[in-house]
Parts: sequence; C-alpha cells; structure tokens
Amino acid sequence: MVSGKYTVHLFGVNQGVRAFFVFSRCKVVRYGYYMEMKQNEVKSETPWGTWEVLLEAPTYKIKRITVHPGHRMSYQRHEKRSEHWYVVHGQALITLDDREQKLVEGNSIDIPKGMSHRIKNVGSDPLVFVEVQTGSYFGEDDNTRLHDDYGRS
Repeated sequence: MVSGKYTVHLFGVNQGVRAFFVFSRCKVVRYGYYMEMKQNEVKSETPWGTWEVLLEAPTYKIKRITVHPGHRMSYQRHEKRSEHWYVVHGQALITLDDREQKLVEGNSIDIPKGMSHRIKNVGSDPLVFVEVQTGSYFGEDDNTRLHDDYGRS
C-alpha cells in the first residue's frame, strides 16, 4: 500500500498474526506486529452511521467510520487516547475545541488527548474516514459526550 511519501508492506506470520513495515525513501521507519481480526468482529450501527474495528494492538486501534449525509457524531473528548482522522470519501466539517475546519478526500487531522471534537458529513454521499487511535486505553467508555444530537449521554 502506498500513501504519499510512505509505503506499507504487510506479511503473514502465523495464525492471524501479521507483521507490517513502513518504508520512506527505501528505509524502514516503523515496523511491528498485530493480530488480524475476523471480518465484522467488532462493528456498531449508530444513529449517525457505522464504525468497524479493522486492527487492534496494545498501543493502537484502527477503525473505518461511515457517517450518513447530514449527520454528525457526538461532540466529545477522550482522556486516554489521541486520534488521527484520514478522510477516504466525502466531505467533512470538523469541530475541534469549538473551531470548525472542512476536510475532503485525502485530508487528515490530528486530535490530541483531551481535545473536544466532532465530525459532520456535509456532503450528499456517505462520509468514510479512517480513525487511528493511539494511547494507553481504547475502550468505548473513554468517551465524555459534551453534546449529542440523538439524546445519548
């Protein structure tokens, strides 16, 4: 897989364990192992769309998130993890600590631990983005909702 200045190579190791190597200019800049998850092993339908865990390791979790047109996620923050969002398809309006910013396909944004954030689909197609979580804990209970359009607390 090629993403801008980085190339990622994945290798099967043993019974669902895979190795990855990230190259930049023919040099390995990161490597590691992860457990491959069964398709749809961790997936959730929500009022605003869906999310699915693609990979999970002790120091990170990767999700594919889809937001329905005109919908938005909760305005929230996390105490034990930061997030990186990469827009794969669609148009997003991001709110970070009450400041708004638009993102389109190929754009990304970093969300530090403790920062209030939300994403809204402002396009007519489903918004699809990849969320990379890093930190010390990735449970769904590390989520302080500040505002929710669907009445969830």
